[in-house]
Amino acid sequence: MTQTPAKTFEKIAFVASETSEAHEALTRLSKRYGNVPVVEADVIVALGGDGLMLQTLHHYINDRIPTYGMNRGSVGFLMNEYSEDDLPERLAKAEVTRVHPLSMVAYDAFGKARKALAINEVSLFRETYQAAKLKISVDGKERLAELICDGVLVATPAGSTAYNLSAYGPIIPINSPLLALTPISPFRPRRWRGALLSNRAHITITVLEPTKRPVSAVADHTEMRHIERVEIDEASHIELLMMFDRDHSLDERILTEQFRY
Repeated sequence: MTQTPAKTFEKIAFVASETSEAHEALTRLSKRYGNVPVVEADVIVALGGDGLMLQTLHHYINDRIPTYGMNRGSVGFLMNEYSEDDLPERLAKAEVTRVHPLSMVAYDAFGKARKALAINEVSLFRETYQAAKLKISVDGKERLAELICDGVLVATPAGSTAYNLSAYGPIIPINSPLLALTPISPFRPRRWRGALLSNRAHITITVLEPTKRPVSAVADHTEMRHIERVEIDEASHIELLMMFDRDHSLDERILTEQFRY
């Protein structure tokens, strides 16, 4: 859901990536607009690339503080254009896009569960030269008895233009109640290209032959190795607030991406 915030943002907390370009911007912007601790901030302004944006959202995932990114990195799909002028006015006019992360529970050979959240995608990857063998169930019903592949991922609408798109998965409009289930280099069935699922779906991916064909699970940047089963749901109780300039909103970028050739 996207809406225009009804408040101004006077107390700004700046965070920056490790690059010199981002740190120089941090110094200049802090001097010009001040830099308050995050706990006191009306808004977080992240200076870097998409990686920093994801790290910032993860770090403050339960705080419901709007986050506005300015691109001082390489890709910047989740970032706004960098400008040091009129920042409070830009923030006041920005649109807020509300997104929900995925909840991943990964089980190892001993049945021990480890949990992580993913804003872009949950991915499973083969760990060795041998392809992974996976079984996929949705809402308790087996949908694919055996997928032989390099891996598989489940992407949110916000993450559908990231790794999911590189794996030839579908681009999902940001407000759609959907998730993308996309194979990574499928060998059998070779023609299976994935599925679009409801965001209310409970997805279970079981690793077949886990000793012979070990698999790791990754939620954004959190990796867990030697996994035997992964369960994935949308964490609908967690709401992340991402801010974008009106003329360059996330839903507009996603729409534009679908017409690139």
